[in-house]
Amino acid sequence: MEDFKPFPHFATDALHAGQEPEQWNSKAVNPPISMATTFKQSGPGEHAGFEYGRSGNPTRNCLERCIAALEGAKYGLTFSSGLAATMAITHLLNAGEHIISMNDLYGGTNRYFRKVAARLNIETSFVDCTKIDDVKKALRPNTKMVWIETPTNPTMQLVDIKAVCDIVHQQPDVFVVVDNTFMSSYFQRPLEHGADCVMHSLTKYMNGHSDVIMGAVATSNDDIEKRLRFLQNSIGAVPSPFDCFLVNRGLKTLHVRMKEHMKNGLAVAKFLEADPRVTKVIHPGLEIHPQYELGKRQMRGYSGMVTFYIRGGETEARDFLKALKVFILAESLGGFESLAEHPAIMTHASVEKDEREKLGIHDNLIRLSVGIEDTADLIEDLENALTAAVGKE
Repeated sequence: MEDFKPFPHFATDALHAGQEPEQWNSKAVNPPISMATTFKQSGPGEHAGFEYGRSGNPTRNCLERCIAALEGAKYGLTFSSGLAATMAITHLLNAGEHIISMNDLYGGTNRYFRKVAARLNIETSFVDCTKIDDVKKALRPNTKMVWIETPTNPTMQLVDIKAVCDIVHQQPDVFVVVDNTFMSSYFQRPLEHGADCVMHSLTKYMNGHSDVIMGAVATSNDDIEKRLRFLQNSIGAVPSPFDCFLVNRGLKTLHVRMKEHMKNGLAVAKFLEADPRVTKVIHPGLEIHPQYELGKRQMRGYSGMVTFYIRGGETEARDFLKALKVFILAESLGGFESLAEHPAIMTHASVEKDEREKLGIHDNLIRLSVGIEDTADLIEDLENALTAAVGKE
């Protein structure tokens, strides 16, 4: 990984951006948790920047400023979940307008676009955005948003952010959103490649401790920020001050954690790649990945996400997952602990079966979120589970 260098000043920004002790009378080094739901005004409509907890909160402000710095953005906004952030962004559209979405993406996003946004008369076309011509062909006069994940969930495809943005921005009034959850701000900054908004499920790598549900949006577009800020307040899906404190704390070790996730993720991917009981491994850091060179251009490294197909079918996949001891069978990703899950049954069960099959989400597909435990223990756990499910090599 010597080719990958972190963004300049990243660790310093993670520790200090939005955290200035001078903003508090106490000069507290660690931003205090402000649990107040309302704030005293010196006269009607005359306040010190805060009036009601939903509309703004000092602890939340610290976190939002830090997230903006880590994404190289002017603005950061936080929401009560990743899907709440997705909802707010989608509310930038009007009834009768159109979304282009990557076809392989988080099952909850797919479900929201298909079954909720569709009820608001907002249509979504699910397109393989790795094929730029397909994106171009999908554009309509009423297209207003293009939504991509890269790497995708769960098949780890890479979308060329700059190429998509160059095509999409030829049509006026269309904005591009990149879900950056799988990479975190440490490894990828979509705004630098032309994206208009970056979305995160902060629940995952950014917080990194599996104890908070939260989402975020970062942007440098003044108009989008103004409209999203209105929606944040008017819809009201905002995070609690205590959760903001926890995520703010989690960001302080993001740069340290991500290096360990990358090291372990690559080690696991290479182990699985060499094992005959595995038919295919998908990790953008492996040279066999079809978009390996794009990954080197677009990203500063790799997270701990590894997807693979076990030899056999659902029975072998189930046996493998039940046999794991260090990896925990659970949904979600990005925490310090290693997790394993079965997308077809768990995270992507809401995606129709025929659509899953087209995307390659087969019954023998397993997704790993490789944590920061000792590498040898993770490899041994995988070896034992493969033996239990498929047998000796």
